[in-house]
Amino acid sequence: MAQIHTLPSHLVNQIAAGEVVERPASVVKELIENSLDSGAGAITVEVEAGGTRLIRVADDGCGIDRDELALALSRHATSKIESLEDLEQIGSLGFRGEALPSIASVSRLTLSSRRQGAEHAWKLEARGDAGPLPDALPQGTRVEVRELFYNVPARKKFLRSEQTEYRHVEALFKSLALSQARVAFRLTHNQKVIYQLPSAASLADRRQRLAALCGKAFADSLVEIDVGHDDLRLEGWVALPTFSRSQADLQYFFVNGRLVRDKLVTHAVRQAYQDVLFHGRHPAYVLALSMPARALDVNVHPQKHEVRFRDSRAVHDFLFRSLHRALAEVQPERQVQSPGFALADAGPDSQRRQGGLGLAPPRPRDRGVAESLEAYTALLAGVTPAPAAAETDDGVPPLGYALAQLKGIYILAENRDGLVVVDMHAAHERIVYERMKQSAEREDVVAQPLLVPLAFNVSPAEADLVDASQETFTRLGFQVERLGPEQLRVRAVPALLKHADSEQLLRDVLADLAEHDRSARVEEYQSELLSTMACHASVRANRRLSLDEMNALLRDIEQTERSGQCNHGRPTWKQLSLDHLDKLFLRGR
Repeated sequence: MAQIHTLPSHLVNQIAAGEVVERPASVVKELIENSLDSGAGAITVEVEAGGTRLIRVADDGCGIDRDELALALSRHATSKIESLEDLEQIGSLGFRGEALPSIASVSRLTLSSRRQGAEHAWKLEARGDAGPLPDALPQGTRVEVRELFYNVPARKKFLRSEQTEYRHVEALFKSLALSQARVAFRLTHNQKVIYQLPSAASLADRRQRLAALCGKAFADSLVEIDVGHDDLRLEGWVALPTFSRSQADLQYFFVNGRLVRDKLVTHAVRQAYQDVLFHGRHPAYVLALSMPARALDVNVHPQKHEVRFRDSRAVHDFLFRSLHRALAEVQPERQVQSPGFALADAGPDSQRRQGGLGLAPPRPRDRGVAESLEAYTALLAGVTPAPAAAETDDGVPPLGYALAQLKGIYILAENRDGLVVVDMHAAHERIVYERMKQSAEREDVVAQPLLVPLAFNVSPAEADLVDASQETFTRLGFQVERLGPEQLRVRAVPALLKHADSEQLLRDVLADLAEHDRSARVEEYQSELLSTMACHASVRANRRLSLDEMNALLRDIEQTERSGQCNHGRPTWKQLSLDHLDKLFLRGR
């Protein structure tokens, strides 16, 4: 074995580069984060050949003094932390002091900067022997990275095509531009301007930026979030469930301005959408969580992609409750104006004929549920209907009044915007499901003793978890005890789930407790069962309804949480605007 020795500095830097610089997008991330930490109000990113040939990031931040340029290119040199106390409550995006020297060790890097009030800028070649030279540059900093991995062939051969590497750069740029609305951003690729984003201070400007980066359909389908509790604050947007994705490719979550990928966050968001998403679809969102820096550790991963929460359970519960409630409170009066519920885009002048639709004033029997209570009670098979619905400014309910039934499947209704088409089974299914859930929530979980107790083997760690979580299992409706180091016995299960696979259910609960310190498996299984029951209890296709019954159903939709989707994630109704009808028949031409 060779003798122990100190590694050469250039090799140390290249090892560090292996942790920090994965591909061109990694370089862009580090450089933009440095610009943001410098207080920049405008950042320009230029890349060529997907970033393999050139990456240039320029900002108008505070700049670097001439005498500090060389120090900025040395390892573990930073202006962002000075003590252990600073490290325990980091407020900046970059703080390791490894980015610039690591990047310089695998590229040809030039650093130029000008402090406010300085006569001119100074430029330093990372691999040159000469000191800083005068340069022409306005206040701020410019970092130019050429020929990435030119001296590390083993790393360079693992890069993908130019287009693939550019897509990673663009995705990273978009995430940072979404996290910092106050900053103006510009991105060019091969001298072509891709994004030119002005500073977005107002809500309208932020929505414009969302549309530019994530698409107009996403920007038109948003539910705004602004919730605070104790030291936690959640802001941003989630898309209506009708705007879902086949992949989890439109999910941005920031913690104190830092983009993170966290299982706890993903789990909480997924749970919030569980009743309204179609199977296999993914929600879309741009969310920012603010919390005290001391309550999380951002020094978990070299590329700072992960964080560790001090109280992960509190964070999970706060995220779930906030999003679950926001989605539940989206009512038809909000959805009527959303393209997510439109059969076609209404166009810019969709409001030109509001109030002039010729809607007949509501007949007394159409005003709510009370007058048609007898017929509708039979329809619901004993499920109590909701209270009367709110009306819009002109006295017309959001979903209007029923006109007819089509093929025994759809209800056609007229509202102030045009025609509403309702899938009566899907809508009724959601109504019954929500009422069943409310009824179940009002009652304590009942434990059903097993005639023959179930015994099965687990790992010692899982058995220890059962010992430590008896209160949780009791609350969920289980009676489970430890028989030995690796064996459990189940004496009772939740009564509503007595026909479920008890062993698999318990194993799922244990897996959740080990991963998230909590479990919603019982609630999920119960929701599945209630959803199936609601589906079978709902009005079926070809059931002929009177106008009274149809109007009563419309009013209940308006009063029911998550009424825009059935339990399986399908839409329950759609809006066909009057403008679109005019276009179909060429009116006004």
